[in-house]
Amino acid sequence: MKYAQDALDDYLHFLRVERQLAANTLVSYERDLKSYLHYLKEVEQLESLRKVERVHILNHLRHLKENTKTSRTVARHISSIRSFHQFLIRERVVDNDPTVHLEMPQMEKKLPNVLTIEEVDALIQAPDLKKANGIRDQAMLELLYGSGMRVSECINLNIDDINLTMGFVRCFGKGGKERIIPLGKSALNACKLYLDGPRQELVKPETKTDALFINQRGKRLTRQGFWKLLKQHAQKAGIQKELTPHTLRHSFATHLIENGADLRAVQEMLGHADISTTQIYTHVSKTRLKDVYTQFHPRA
Repeated sequence: MKYAQDALDDYLHFLRVERQLAANTLVSYERDLKSYLHYLKEVEQLESLRKVERVHILNHLRHLKENTKTSRTVARHISSIRSFHQFLIRERVVDNDPTVHLEMPQMEKKLPNVLTIEEVDALIQAPDLKKANGIRDQAMLELLYGSGMRVSECINLNIDDINLTMGFVRCFGKGGKERIIPLGKSALNACKLYLDGPRQELVKPETKTDALFINQRGKRLTRQGFWKLLKQHAQKAGIQKELTPHTLRHSFATHLIENGADLRAVQEMLGHADISTTQIYTHVSKTRLKDVYTQFHPRA
């Protein structure tokens, strides 16, 4: 379609510079919208974005469903398409918004996997503390479970972001939003042990960096690198559950709520913009309570 790629490039630039969205989020937007524009051109054979109507978008969504896309994936596509067309209206590229009254699909509610306290302990004790990278891994695990940070926030930390004296860590979440999270003794002690020597063993003279967590090559640890380490330590700890990089974050929130923490405080520590996102952990807590009842009550 004429000028469609230019419009997409402008939109992605807007998301990157003005909205300051994370790289992973930008990749998702770009992938969704390239698929959408390809459909409009090749299937609907539209020549311009000005000719897009609601029926074309509905046809595209139906095409996604037929290709076994989940309702969650379709909902993400709708969000990307709606945001793109709103941008086109603001920039006066088009005159009308065909996404008006576009309904989101019914989402299947999937509760996150959560570790028990015993499983968290086993996972944190799994790294080999005789090695510098083992001490680093334990510090990362303690920090993630002790703060509820996203993995992306954790690997982007610099040394100056953690204050061992005052007992807090500063991280930057979605949209570059800063938040300060208090840390417990276990996380602080693990980070202090790592910074007192092992980190220097991992640093390479030719790749000097301020990154808090670094890999064997002396560079900032990546999300993929952490994910690989997490699976290794989970296997050593004998954890059979399906893990994701968010598992410790989910466990942090659930254990806080189970022990009576205020939902608003948990929302603040997690960096959720909307408390409805945090409320899923109350459902997790109730589900776990039901499991305990079923397992231990004699008449369950």
